[in-house]
Amino acid sequence: MTNISPTLRRGQESDLPRVLALIQELAAFEREPDAVTNTLEMMRHDGFGPAPIFGFFVLESGPDLLGLALFYTAYSTWKGRMLYLEDLVVTETARRGGYGRLLFDAVVAEAQRTGAQRMKWQVLDWNEPAIAFYKKLGASIEGEWLNGNLSAEELHNYRFSS
Repeated sequence: MTNISPTLRRGQESDLPRVLALIQELAAFEREPDAVTNTLEMMRHDGFGPAPIFGFFVLESGPDLLGLALFYTAYSTWKGRMLYLEDLVVTETARRGGYGRLLFDAVVAEAQRTGAQRMKWQVLDWNEPAIAFYKKLGASIEGEWLNGNLSAEELHNYRFSS
């Protein structure tokens, strides 16, 4: 890693190869190294195509990508506009440098700027450093909701009611 002072900025299409590499690093950290099926083509289309559905901030130092915060707008029937933080990741060699806070602050500012009524994210129940980080920032970590998912295969095989 270089010694250049890090720069926080909104992500650009040219960042996507480094972003995808950081996402793959996160998947390995979360014990799911083979789970990433996203591609550069999908990210280009979904983030920079005719109808972008996500945005992101990057933190870089020279050519090194130190961190990423990827988010999208969602809607709560109870609260209205919501910003969902999909991933906040700082590369392993840069952790404990305050970079997660810089990225989180940028997403909170985006939520405020866009009029979000709340901001949500998930954290794995075994990721104690991340849980402590969020609690230190004043966030509440809830345990009452269970996550529902349909994988790509489950979506493909879904049987509609007749």
